[in-house]
Amino acid sequence: MKSILLLNANIVNEGHIFPSDIYIADGFISQISPNISSKRADIILDLKGKYVLPGVIDDQVHFREPGLTHKANIASESKAAVAGGITSFMEMPNTVPNATTQKLLEDKYSIGANSSLANYSFFMGATNDNMEEVLKTNPKNVCGIKIFMGSSTGNMLVDNEKTLENIFKNAPMLIATHCEDEETIKKNIEEYKKKYGENISPEYHAEIRSEEACYKSSSMAVELAKKFNTRLHILHISTEKEIQLFTNEIPLRDKKITAEVCVHHLYFDKGDYKKLGNLIKWNPAIKEAHNKEALLKGLLDDKLDIIATDHAPHTAEEKQKNYWEAPSGGPLVQHSLNIMLEFYKEGKISLERIAQKMAHAPAICFQVKKRGFIREGYWADFAIVDLNDSWEVSKSNILYKCGWSALEGKRFSSKITHTIVSGHLAYAEGKFDESKKGERLLFNR
Repeated sequence: MKSILLLNANIVNEGHIFPSDIYIADGFISQISPNISSKRADIILDLKGKYVLPGVIDDQVHFREPGLTHKANIASESKAAVAGGITSFMEMPNTVPNATTQKLLEDKYSIGANSSLANYSFFMGATNDNMEEVLKTNPKNVCGIKIFMGSSTGNMLVDNEKTLENIFKNAPMLIATHCEDEETIKKNIEEYKKKYGENISPEYHAEIRSEEACYKSSSMAVELAKKFNTRLHILHISTEKEIQLFTNEIPLRDKKITAEVCVHHLYFDKGDYKKLGNLIKWNPAIKEAHNKEALLKGLLDDKLDIIATDHAPHTAEEKQKNYWEAPSGGPLVQHSLNIMLEFYKEGKISLERIAQKMAHAPAICFQVKKRGFIREGYWADFAIVDLNDSWEVSKSNILYKCGWSALEGKRFSSKITHTIVSGHLAYAEGKFDESKKGERLLFNR
């Protein structure tokens, strides 16, 4: 591997910002010191005061491969992720076929090894009847077990109470849950179809997939985790009410129950449906603005632990269907760090806290081995940022295979200029070097 020397960087790491140089060799951070400009290296970058953040670890993406590659694939979406400063991702099992056996799971790892520019891990999927396969999952090289306690594709809705208890009781590792109560949602769908028929506005998505549906399911997951002392991680918290389920009274590494918030739930609110419609139709739904404000506060108060994307692309044609037929989900990995940097510019969050919530915390929550921090001896995963380089999201610079973003027309005031993945300069000033793929994530469990 090529050695890399970064000069004149502002390092954002572990609650501090400080000037330094960084020397990278054999994929790892070899030296962090203010005066190493005399070292020889294959690649030398004078960053001239740019900021170096630990590479973002996104613990929830849907890259659609195998089976749904008309929407996206691991190669296309990992490139978009790398351009957005994401160096590692954890991908969900609701592909086609669903990753619900060890063989199907390893098939996805093979695809990742051959085509992912970013570091990768894939969740094992739980169903109502695959407990034997779930228990075979290796905690040291698989990020977690995913349970859909709400709508999903194929056979992935786990709604059998005994099955849930069995998984929570016996799971050998972290369980990540999608929490929305299916019965509540079905009842709401029936009511709104009677009231509005086929021509319903997407803004009612917030009421159909309601605050009540989220809280009922999340509180059930928390109760099960407490009962069985399960390591539980609840994905995409979207309501103010759910925040009370979590604590900030103990250090993150000691928490048994943790929570994630997604950038779209921090950025959009119900008022945006009028302009964007199905483009911001996600599950769980984007809701009233008071939730958005409470989620940011919960994040800064350390009741919510991680920022992620739930990147889930669909084609533009699919999104143009009427509300009932349009699928939920949208692309975000190329723009999530930029959104958070805008919040920094607005004084809502510090750079140190961005690094904490997008890199340090995922590494701690999932016990990722030698990643998530800028430390000597750790893998060199970096997002390099120019805080004074503005640009506008447009179709010409969107890298998602689906070719669209709900952020089109948005002008960002910061830019990710370089991304280093496992010591490889994978992205530099708009150009990719795909000569080396990302690494499979390993876990200290």
